[in-house]
Amino acid sequence: MTRLKLMFSHISIVGMCLAALTGIAIMVFHAPWWAWLLIPFGFGAQMLNEYSLHRFVFHLPPPKRQWAFDLLYQAHYGHHDFPTNHGLFFVPPWVALPVLGLNFCLVWGIAALIGLPASFDIAVAIVLVGGVLMFMGYEWFHMTSHLNIPKSKIARHVTTLHNQHHFRDFSKWFHVSPGGEVIDRVMNTAIDREALRTKQRIEFIRTLGLRPDDPRLVAARTRFAEKYGLSQNEIARAAAS
Repeated sequence: MTRLKLMFSHISIVGMCLAALTGIAIMVFHAPWWAWLLIPFGFGAQMLNEYSLHRFVFHLPPPKRQWAFDLLYQAHYGHHDFPTNHGLFFVPPWVALPVLGLNFCLVWGIAALIGLPASFDIAVAIVLVGGVLMFMGYEWFHMTSHLNIPKSKIARHVTTLHNQHHFRDFSKWFHVSPGGEVIDRVMNTAIDREALRTKQRIEFIRTLGLRPDDPRLVAARTRFAEKYGLSQNEIARAAAS
């Protein structure tokens, strides 16, 4: 119950849950029966989306302009900087909801363009239902991986791999959802067990290679301290680590 309370305290989760419920209602009252068969395609599409967004957007090279750096700090850099801060666990609503809208319009447009019947319902099944449910699963397992609580076998496996991303090499293991490691292996961003035995921890791992006292990091921590409940001691330790 604590994890559910933590998840639904975040506006992104509430918004995405409402999107999924809306999608299910449309499926029940409007969509043809065969549209339900498309939901698993949404699972796979969201896993690719999760990997791509994490690798190619959230891990962009640190911007020189502070306003752009601040956006990435809230989206992901800050989560690496303070990996146990609950406020930084989840994808911000100004990322999650526009990406949802873009994906929905893209699938709807492609389905309509190639002349598929019920193109709107196809987009609902793949994006609003399959994609959003997979996103909720991702957020659940990501949150769980950062909490010091008893975990299932699957959650322990996810935690082990995700910890390598946070504390061994931030250029590897971009997936979080169970099964997503297949994408990392195909994309050559996995760390195999033999390599892990000899691989050294990357310098400045928690700040994605930046010096911990980089002025952009210092400014972002100060700016968002109140929003994320960062104490002055936490900020000082982060700058010195």
